Amino acid sequence: MVQPAVHADDEIGPDHQEEAASYIAPPWRISEWGLAEWFIVSQTLLPAMLILPGTQGLRLAVRMASFLLPIGILAYMVLMRNIQLPRHPAVPWLLATVAYLCLMIAHPTTNSPVSGAAQIVLYFCVMSPLFWAPSLVRTPEHLRRLLVLLLVTSGINATVGVLQVYDPDTWMPGELSRIVTESRYGLSAVSYIGAEGQRIIRPPGLFDTPGAVAGPGMFAGLLGAVFAASPISKLYRLIAAGFAMAGVMAIYLSQVRTSLVLLIGMCALYLALLVFQRRGSSAAAFSTMLAAVVVGGLAFAITLGGPAIMSRVTTLLEADPFELYYASRGGQVVYAFADVVDAPFGSGLGRWGMTARYFFDESNLDAPSIWAEIQISGWLIDGGFIVLATYSLALIVTAFYEWRVVREATDNWVQASAAVVLAANMGTLMLCFTFTPFLTAIGMQYWFLSGALHGVVEGSRELDI
Repeated sequence: MVQPAVHADDEIGPDHQEEAASYIAPPWRISEWGLAEWFIVSQTLLPAMLILPGTQGLRLAVRMASFLLPIGILAYMVLMRNIQLPRHPAVPWLLATVAYLCLMIAHPTTNSPVSGAAQIVLYFCVMSPLFWAPSLVRTPEHLRRLLVLLLVTSGINATVGVLQVYDPDTWMPGELSRIVTESRYGLSAVSYIGAEGQRIIRPPGLFDTPGAVAGPGMFAGLLGAVFAASPISKLYRLIAAGFAMAGVMAIYLSQVRTSLVLLIGMCALYLALLVFQRRGSSAAAFSTMLAAVVVGGLAFAITLGGPAIMSRVTTLLEADPFELYYASRGGQVVYAFADVVDAPFGSGLGRWGMTARYFFDESNLDAPSIWAEIQISGWLIDGGFIVLATYSLALIVTAFYEWRVVREATDNWVQASAAVVLAANMGTLMLCFTFTPFLTAIGMQYWFLSGALHGVVEGSRELDI
């Protein structure tokens, strides 16, 4: 029977605190883990291997393992367990994207069959969690536990990033990505001068690329504030608040302004969803926690990073936002659409990004490499307006689907979890204008959370969506 709608904070009194705390089960009960939990952990654990001495020579293998794992899970579930996979509404558009990219192998300026195939595989690796996550996550309790686990992994990552600035001799990796160290700029482009005149490398966290901790910092900040404002035990709230503070500090110390703006945007969206769901006390608690970690995180970051931290943050307030965006990334959007006029159906595969770096055929002078730093440019290069349209429609369909769950779910915990997923995924969606999230692990996380929420909806049979 469908239960009447109830709201996640105003109705939870002292008698229900223990129930709420037990509902958000500790993720460290490894005996209860399945493929979904191990997938989340792997996305932090595998890249963390690259901070170990002597592992840079294995970088390609380690990075490939992170991306091939979700395809391995899909193959296991379909071929070994013969599981019927629930179909998310975005699946047809994603399959259309892959189908068109397969046609692009024959494009005359595809760099090589190897690099082109690698690009297609990368696309499919990133989107593949959407196919299998709905079968693994069927209850709101499970989704909630996965969100806690994502908070823990992101929070630990962010904490390591803070420690890398506090005590670099102990925590900073001895070897950083050769992609950075062997560039013509070296570490000068990814470092700044600290409070005591020392050179500070932007913290990588549990990765080998300077500044990479800003990504996990975003999600640690959002999820930490969410759970710190939730009706759970004081100890868990304190841990969540600590992870939120670490996430915000990691963003400040990495000086990635985009991550700070997106974190504030995600939190603003989540706050608006709380107000829409008439969860007044949760909205007040979340606002208070968010203000504390943003302001407190800045104060602590300045003590470690010096005036350079404040100078970097104030640039967001001093310049016109549109001019600031155009100077940093907006010009690439303009160039991408200008260039696509000559190739409206794509410029060929394997010509940009990591696949070009590792699989590029330099002997093909008719298909030279193309520089792209934002997702829109990448889509236009790989498949022109066709891929831009199909992948964009997949994302639009997903956003509206998640919004419908937020708006129409009758179960309190489904509604609450959907609000978190929508806010987190919207941050990834906005990264398309400044980064290439849907060819990275952040994109895999997006599709995993989307698939997990769909599995909960299908499992509860509440919505006719």
